[in-house]
Parts: sequence; structure tokens; C-alpha cells
Amino acid sequence: MARRALGPATLAVVQAVDALAPGGWAVACSGGADSLALAWAAHHVAGKRGTPVRAVVVDHAMQPGSDAVAAAVVARLAGFGLAAEAVRVTVADAGAGPEASAREARYAALEAAVQPRERVLLGHTLDDQAETVLLGLARGAGVRSLAGMPVSRGVFDRPLLGLGRETTLAACAELGLKPWADPMNRDPRYARVRVREVVLPVLERELGPGIREALVRTATQCREAHDLISELAEETDPALAADCLHLLGLAPGLRRRVLADWLAAEGVRDVSAAHVDAVERLVTHWRGQKGVDVPGGRVARRDGRLLLTPASGDGRLR
Repeated sequence: MARRALGPATLAVVQAVDALAPGGWAVACSGGADSLALAWAAHHVAGKRGTPVRAVVVDHAMQPGSDAVAAAVVARLAGFGLAAEAVRVTVADAGAGPEASAREARYAALEAAVQPRERVLLGHTLDDQAETVLLGLARGAGVRSLAGMPVSRGVFDRPLLGLGRETTLAACAELGLKPWADPMNRDPRYARVRVREVVLPVLERELGPGIREALVRTATQCREAHDLISELAEETDPALAADCLHLLGLAPGLRRRVLADWLAAEGVRDVSAAHVDAVERLVTHWRGQKGVDVPGGRVARRDGRLLLTPASGDGRLR
């Protein structure tokens, strides 16, 4: 009996997955259209290759009945032969907001679940990339944020970044798969939802079609610039990273990256572009300032060098 031909949307998703290097895969699946289409395609491609594939469903426990939702997703995946497990996580909001906290908990759970020689496949699409770029632009976070999400980083791969969300929805329809609609994805309290539901449609309507693709091209160009700056920053002698005379001689983009890396190495978390700007002024516009407050401490200039004084446990500077 001849195998049924794949529909055009399903074929596009399968081709995107088939472009990945051979190896074992763990598909992160929420049950939404993007990850569900990805999971089916990964199962299809792995079956042809004879390579292992499974799925991991992360239960964030942020909504009533989330465990039942996760179990239903596992069952849906088993319906087309893909073995899956549900992993429950605790989302602790340390001030970054529920979205960022859930993302951090999810990635930590996926990294903990990954097996040797296994890659984790994520279902982010072209739409997700465009939204990420707009959010970075709104924060004024610079090239690093505008670079969006990389195709690969660590154990994670994002094979669907070149496909729009309409393709994954169509693929699920072709396959007879019913995606789960997460109510949080329609909640306007979240910035990403407002970008998806309001900002991008307005931009498409007022500026014409192709906005998503233009934003993704911008992300690609910014990532190339970011990668180049990263390579140059890594070549900087760590002993000179806080030397003001050395920093003053660097190109502005490279200087800012070296400063951001130095702050991170000193234990400063959640470094924003505004923090880097303020610290940079201690180098480029030195007028005897007392110092600059950053998360967890204060940076001051002494004898031509930058010095971080950490805050004590009660928030006071030591």
C-alpha cells in the first residue's frame, strides 16, 4: 500500500527537521501547534533515519489542571507513536517576571533531562523570532538582544525559525492533530502577547506585508555582528577588562561588550544596556564621579581602573 503523500505544510516542517545533523533528539513539546508539528516531523524523520527520538513535556504548574494538560499532550504524542514524558517544574519568580521565570525553569528542566549525544529540539518559529526582535528593540537592549534566538546554542536546536506560525497550524490540520491552546498565549498582560496580537498586525497593516521576514533578517545581521564582537571581546586580556586607558582605546561597540562581560564575570546579574552606558561613562566621560549603581553593587573608578563593590545581604554596600 502506497504511503500517503505529505501535505505542503507538513512537508515544509519535515524538510526543516531533515536538514538537521543526524543524532538522537528530545523534542520539547507543549502541545501547541508549533511544537506538536515539530514533534510529528521529528518522529517521521527519525523513523526514516533509524535514529532515536522522544519528547519532553514541561509542566510549569502555573495554571489549575496543568498536570492533566501535560498528561493529555503525552497521550496525543503517543497516538502517533512518539514516546514522551512529563516533567513538572517549580517556577520561582525572582523579580524577572512570570514569563522569564517560566522560561528559565523550562530550559533548566530540559537541560537536566537531556541524555548523552542527544539534542533538544525547540519549536520556535519565524513569528517567535520577529516578536523577540521587537521586544528587544522596545527595551533598547542593543545588538545582543536584537540578534534574537540562535538556530543552535548548547544542546538546543530551533529548526523551524524559517517557517511562519501559519505553516505549523496548517501542518497540524493536514495531520489531523488538534493543538492545545494555552490561555497564557492570549493574555494581554504579557508583553509578548501584545506584540503578537496587536503590534505585529498593526505594522503589517500600516507598512505592508513582509514585516516578520524583515525583522528576522535584522536578527540575522545583528547576530553576525554580535558574533564578531564576541570573538574580539574574547581576545581581550581579562587583566585589561577593567583598565580605563585600555578601554578608552577600544571601538565603542567592543568596549561596551567587554564591559558587559566584565560585569557578568564580577557576578552582576541582569545587566541592562542602561547599566553598561552608565559604567562606560566612567571610562569615556570621567569627571570624578562617585560611582554607578548596578544590580548587587556599585562600580567606581579608582587609580585608572574600574572596581566593583558588592552589596551585602541587606542590600547595603560593603
